[in-house]
Amino acid sequence: MIPRLGEEEAQAAADAVRSGWVAQGPRVARFEQEFAALVGAGHGVAVSSCTTALHLALVVLDVGPGDEVIVPSFSFIATANAVRYVGATPVFADVDLGTGNLTVDTVDAVRTPRTRAVIGVHQGGVPFDVAALREAAGRWGVALVEDAACAAGSTAYGRPAGAGAALAAWSFHPRKLLTTGEGGMVTTDDPAWAARLRRLREHGMNVSAAERHASAQPVLESYLETAFNYRMTDIQAAVGLVQLGRLAELVAQRRALAARYHDLLATIEGLVPVRDPEYGETNFQSFWVLIDPEYGVSRDEVLAELAVAGVSARRGIMAAHLEPAYADLAPGPLPVTERLTRDSLILPLHHALTEDDQDRVVGVLRKLAG
Repeated sequence: MIPRLGEEEAQAAADAVRSGWVAQGPRVARFEQEFAALVGAGHGVAVSSCTTALHLALVVLDVGPGDEVIVPSFSFIATANAVRYVGATPVFADVDLGTGNLTVDTVDAVRTPRTRAVIGVHQGGVPFDVAALREAAGRWGVALVEDAACAAGSTAYGRPAGAGAALAAWSFHPRKLLTTGEGGMVTTDDPAWAARLRRLREHGMNVSAAERHASAQPVLESYLETAFNYRMTDIQAAVGLVQLGRLAELVAQRRALAARYHDLLATIEGLVPVRDPEYGETNFQSFWVLIDPEYGVSRDEVLAELAVAGVSARRGIMAAHLEPAYADLAPGPLPVTERLTRDSLILPLHHALTEDDQDRVVGVLRKLAG
C-alpha cells in the first residue's frame, strides 16, 4: 500500500507547525466534524489510532472483567487485543467465505449469557451486513461496535459504512485510503458517549486543554475518572483534512482497478477474488484472492513466484486465534477463517498501480495455473 500524500498535505502540516498550535486543537475539531459528516455520524472523536478507538468504545460501554466480547479471529490482532485491554474475554467467531465478515449465524453460534458486546469488522473495506447484525444485536440485548478501520469510502445499504452505528472505530494508518500517518476516530450519534469519549482520550479532564488555553479567565480543571492519553495532534488533523478531499477520487480509482483485476482473473480457474456484497460496495482497501484447490499451486508458492517477478503481494488477513498471544484460548472450530488465512493472498492495489503493473501480476498468476 502506497499512501497518496503530496504537496497539499505537506503544506497543511507546515501551516499547522507555523501556527504554534501543534497539539490537539482547532484542526482536530474541524477534522472531527468533517469526518463525522462524511460517514453520516452525529459526532466524531479523534484519537491516536483505531486500536485506541476500539479500547475507548468498550470503556464507554462499561465492558470489563467477567464479560465476553465476540470478535472475528479473521482480523488484525488489534480487534481482539482491545477486548483484553478492558479485562474482558475475546470469543472468536467464524466468518463468511465471500466477505470475510461475521454473520448473524456465526455470532449466534458462540454467543453465551456472558456476551456483552460484538465487534463486527468491515474487513478489508468489505462492509458486513449491518442491517442484519444490528437487528440481531438489539434482539439479543448486546452492544455492537463496528471496527471500520478499513472502511472509509465503503457503503452498506446505500449509506456510508458506519452510518447509524452505535459506536464505530476508524483507522488513518498509512495502509488506509485516508491517512494521517497514525491516528483514528470514534464516531457515534450519542452526545453523552461523545462527551465521555473526549474526556477519556485526555486523562479524564472535564475541560479540554484547547478549551482551557482559549479561555480569557483561569480554568481549574478536574479529573473525573482514570483515563488515557489518546489524543490526535493538529499536524495529523491538518493532513487528514486534505485527505478527506481526496477520498472519493481514491475510491473511484480503486474500484476501477479492482474491476480490471476481476476481468483479467475471470479466465483463470481456481482463483476467487473478493467482490462487493449484494447489500453494499467496498472501497477495495485490500484486494484479496482465495486460491481454490483446482488452481493446483499453494498460496505460499504463489507468493514466492510473485516475489521473484518483483511483485510485492502479501499473505491473506491473519487469524488471531492462531497467534501465540492467544494460545491460552480454546476456540471452537473456525474452518472458514483458517481456510481464508491459509489460502488467500492480497494483490497490489494502490493509486500508483498502472495497467502494465496489473498485467504483470496477472501474468504470473496465469503462468502458474499452467
